[in-house]
Amino acid sequence: MRNTTLCHIEKDGKYLMLHRIKKENDLNQDKWVGIGGKFEDKESPEECNLREVYEETGLRLLNYRYCGIVTFVSDKWETEYMHIFHSDSYEGEIKECDEGVLEWIDKQELLKLPIWEGDKIFLRLMDNNAPFFSLKLQYEGDTLIKAILDGKEMNI
Repeated sequence: MRNTTLCHIEKDGKYLMLHRIKKENDLNQDKWVGIGGKFEDKESPEECNLREVYEETGLRLLNYRYCGIVTFVSDKWETEYMHIFHSDSYEGEIKECDEGVLEWIDKQELLKLPIWEGDKIFLRLMDNNAPFFSLKLQYEGDTLIKAILDGKEMNI
């Protein structure tokens, strides 16, 4: 299993998204995802979030909200614990990312792009300022087959 972070940086009703098109053997190939990556040894979720955002975008977060944790279970990939963050306060200039193309995407348009089905659930929770949540998403291949929010199975 692995621990990762994912941050959705917001400005003017848009999220800074990463279109994952540059890495080989990428489980997120061709998908639009937030900014994040794997924990390094001894990092806290907050430290990983700040480092990954800076490495992938060149931006330094001035403020952020730790929104929840998502447990991804898959028949193809190892289990992943993703710590979800949101920020609308940052400084710096966006740089080119070696994992894909960074682009500001309108939050409503984002739902029409190739994103993981489960991402729509936690994006909605973030947009509604839900309290800290635990979301378990179970996939078979690229298909979401089960979602459990705070211990209760959801209709998907």
